[in-house]
Amino acid sequence: MSHSRETIFGRIRTALKDVPASETPEDVKIDRSYLTVDPSPRADLIRRFIERVSEYRAKVKTTTADDLPRAIAESCAARGIQKLVVPSDLPEDWAPADLALIREPGLTIDQLEHSDGVLTACALGIAQTGTVVLDSGPGQGRRAITLLPDYHLCVIFEHQIVGLVPEAVAKLETAAASPDRPITFISGPSATSDIELNRVEGVHGPRTLEVIVVASPG
Repeated sequence: MSHSRETIFGRIRTALKDVPASETPEDVKIDRSYLTVDPSPRADLIRRFIERVSEYRAKVKTTTADDLPRAIAESCAARGIQKLVVPSDLPEDWAPADLALIREPGLTIDQLEHSDGVLTACALGIAQTGTVVLDSGPGQGRRAITLLPDYHLCVIFEHQIVGLVPEAVAKLETAAASPDRPITFISGPSATSDIELNRVEGVHGPRTLEVIVVASPG
């Protein structure tokens, strides 16, 4: 470890050897001429978001606001879910009535790990990367409830989908300024690969991610 550390620091020193000692970060102008807003039609952004989420091995389906409770119930029934974790402020009609709901706050790690899954809303989605973002806002609960259960069922409305990462960052400014609102970017189910590139899912979060996209009225 010591040798590796010194190797890394040595390379950093080599890369910085031509930087004047008096130079500060403010002295270096950052090019911010990159695209900050995707001008694509809304229909294209939504279609791209669904495609990208699916590419991450996440399950995606679409529904309407009126049919959302039924879509949630069908997803839970398909997995045989009996105990479902939900945030305290999740809309009352979202969660299936025939399930044992484990509501925040105050859930223990053991309760979260032995649940069948978690149902939440989200802050927004990014079409460019197929990413769902949580910011501890309404209907999302604390971060732990979406990390420990093996299955995460997440609801996103079409108006929450933005085109690019810079758009998402701008919308997350309020949450980012709050010390008690961690932000989580989710691009597919939790997965990692070892040195031989053997993919293992469910290591740092849910093994299965399912996203329900709710169409905007009209």
